[in-house]
Amino acid sequence: MTRTRKKIAVIGAGNVGATCAFVLAQKKLGDIVLLDIYEGFAKGKALDMSQNGQVLNYDGNLTGTSSYEDIAGSDVVVVTSGFPRQPGMTREDLIAKNASIVKQVGEGIKIHAPDSIIIMVT
Repeated sequence: MTRTRKKIAVIGAGNVGATCAFVLAQKKLGDIVLLDIYEGFAKGKALDMSQNGQVLNYDGNLTGTSSYEDIAGSDVVVVTSGFPRQPGMTREDLIAKNASIVKQVGEGIKIHAPDSIIIMVT
């Protein structure tokens, strides 16, 4: 089966990821999978956004998940996941915290969407 619409995965459903997914839907750039490691978080945000489909005139699929398996076949993966900087935290502390997150995300992409174009926002 040949897809005519691009598949775009957005990893990280926080403010940046959710906004990115919403803009991608608004611009009708493809089917969107919003992924976050917290069970139900991305699913809820995707459901809220898909309710706006009529307003945006968006007829694509917008889904949320906590499973990397759902990004399989993505043409583009946008990475927005990361740990936010906390009061008193140095940039070095933040790098150390986010390095493990980026490693986990990279492994998930390598396994499930190895041929995708990666856009790193984190």
